[in-house]
Amino acid sequence: MFSLPASKLLAALFVTSVLAQDHSSEQSEAQIHGAPCTLIHLECTRYSYAPVVANIHNFPPIWQPATLLSTDTAGQAMWASIASSIPTNIQPKGQLNGSTINVTYDKVTDPDCWWTIHQCTTPRIPGLPNDQADIPEPRSMGYGFDDGPNCTHNVFYDYLASQNQKATMFYIGSNVLDWPLEAQRALADGHEICAHTWSHRYMTAFASQDAFAELWYSIQAIKLVTGVTPTCWRPPYGDIDDRIRAIAHALGLHTIVWKYDSNDWRAGSPNVTTASVDANYNLFITNATSGSFDTVGGILLTHEVNNYTMQEAINYYPQLKTTFKYIVPIGVALNKTQPYKETNYSLPTFDQYIAGQVTVASNTSNTGTGTGTASNPNSSSSSSHSGSSGNFNSSARIAMSNSVLWTLLFITMALSPAGRYNNR
Repeated sequence: MFSLPASKLLAALFVTSVLAQDHSSEQSEAQIHGAPCTLIHLECTRYSYAPVVANIHNFPPIWQPATLLSTDTAGQAMWASIASSIPTNIQPKGQLNGSTINVTYDKVTDPDCWWTIHQCTTPRIPGLPNDQADIPEPRSMGYGFDDGPNCTHNVFYDYLASQNQKATMFYIGSNVLDWPLEAQRALADGHEICAHTWSHRYMTAFASQDAFAELWYSIQAIKLVTGVTPTCWRPPYGDIDDRIRAIAHALGLHTIVWKYDSNDWRAGSPNVTTASVDANYNLFITNATSGSFDTVGGILLTHEVNNYTMQEAINYYPQLKTTFKYIVPIGVALNKTQPYKETNYSLPTFDQYIAGQVTVASNTSNTGTGTGTASNPNSSSSSSHSGSSGNFNSSARIAMSNSVLWTLLFITMALSPAGRYNNR
């Protein structure tokens, strides 16, 4: 703690709060960082954002398993148009929390290509595309992060910007409506956005219409906030079978999974320590150096779910960059230059990216608009964000971030009688 009189401490907190808490746009939100040595986590202050306020009634309750709303005429029409193509002979499996107690399933023949059993990625049903578990570019890494947007991700995204590194961000629909400005930053920074369902449950446990709703509302949330509609998704926990694949395929979503797992999100849970997460990263690196990716590139499952997982990504990035010839977003590795249903935003080809053209000119004028306002941290989410395109230079963003942090530190230390911390 600081050796400050209460009045000066309150003044310092007030000034830092006023300086740093600006949720009026994606650019201003990107400058918010937790103030040094204060107890206020400025980044995660709830705010209101007009487009979500106006449209929240068009979505299921945030973080609750999705069901298709009876008032959603577009969703109802879409479901009606694809329902006949969804297998009815594949039943839901287990519980939404992942429990498979009392589930009877032929694990030997795996008739439904249930990834959770044997990491099956080649559907049994003809016409369904294979899951993407690796990338075609040799000695390359398909770089991506699950479970965003996280309200504390500014330092992490600043780091990626400082490295001129783009990634694929798998965003949860409920998180997008909770933290819309943070979601918009991904597009502004040139990252690729994919869906990661509405509520992050085990997908094979849903009835078909509800599984559709999980995907439908996640892509609708991303569209509302960023102005783009994803054409890729990742099933939480990798839990997918041919029934869920058929639903995703009917929605135009390419399924992306993985072969290597950092297990970073489980650190601190039984049998998973930070040392074991380090071991998983190092195994991935060892496999790369031993030639495992000499013919096809690899995908490592990692997350932006908390500060630990993001810091772990920062810690290992230099070694990954040294080990792999190229680190690219998954869409870039697949030469998927049109990553969204909208045609006004493009990704570079793989050859363009590795030549240094990590973004291409895009027109994102169709994105939503609105003004963010701070609100009670304990209130339910009523935020949404508009699209700010990548016209805010990354180096300028980093410079502004550093300026804000140094200003906060200067003010806090200036108010301290000793001008330094008093450790107790």
